[in-house]
Amino acid sequence: MISRKQCFTSFLGLMGRDLRVMRRELMPFLLRVGMQPLLFLFVFTTVLPRVSGGNPMGGGNFGQILLPGLMAVAIMFTGIASVALPLSTEFGITREIDDRVMGPIPVWLVGVEKLVFSALQCIVAAALVIPMAYYIPARPVVPDLTRWPLLLLVLLLASFLSSSIGLVIGSKVNPKQIGLVFSIVLVPITFLGSVYYPWAQLDSMRALQYAVLINPIVYMCEGLRAAITPAVPSMPWWISVPALAASLYLIGRWGIQSFVKRVIS
Repeated sequence: MISRKQCFTSFLGLMGRDLRVMRRELMPFLLRVGMQPLLFLFVFTTVLPRVSGGNPMGGGNFGQILLPGLMAVAIMFTGIASVALPLSTEFGITREIDDRVMGPIPVWLVGVEKLVFSALQCIVAAALVIPMAYYIPARPVVPDLTRWPLLLLVLLLASFLSSSIGLVIGSKVNPKQIGLVFSIVLVPITFLGSVYYPWAQLDSMRALQYAVLINPIVYMCEGLRAAITPAVPSMPWWISVPALAASLYLIGRWGIQSFVKRVIS
């Protein structure tokens, strides 16, 4: 019988191991999570407003619209990559995952540790976008942090949700097909996830407006807009937050079950 103290100690040990690995790879991690939002902000909010003819997206409050979307993309990309990619190695021929589950800890708790560590990376990735949005655009984007409890809640739900999606992908998909899944999954959910436009502005295309509601990144973007850019029209937080929580429960449970089944199979 495994005691709670043994479980807790083993959990901290796994976290410590992952933190040590991340410390050695800190610069690649920062480059991976920061390059995309940096380039998007530079091109759409600095270059395009200054070139001849400009661009409708480059002026006005596009920076306010783009900031929550880029934070959501950073969370989604980091959450999936930080779980699914390591699992593709650990479930490979060498079965490195067996080293983790041999400790005095339930298999499902190993999956939870992966979600917690990935969620921490997601929060760091989202936080990196905020100073970029202030210093890079021609017109600095200043987030409204007065609603910090809502911001913190959305960040936690979104981070664990994206990590859960990564756990599902890493547990269900053949390691050789992980790269293909990234192309199939990330591109559509990004462009149809209200990243570059508020969900409310789709009211002229009702069918599309309701169809994209199956996309979890929509609720991430809209929840972040309600939290840090209240001047931009957004989905009410009392819709986006429960939707994130429900998605986290369903996908998180699916991810843990898939992980346990994959480990013991």
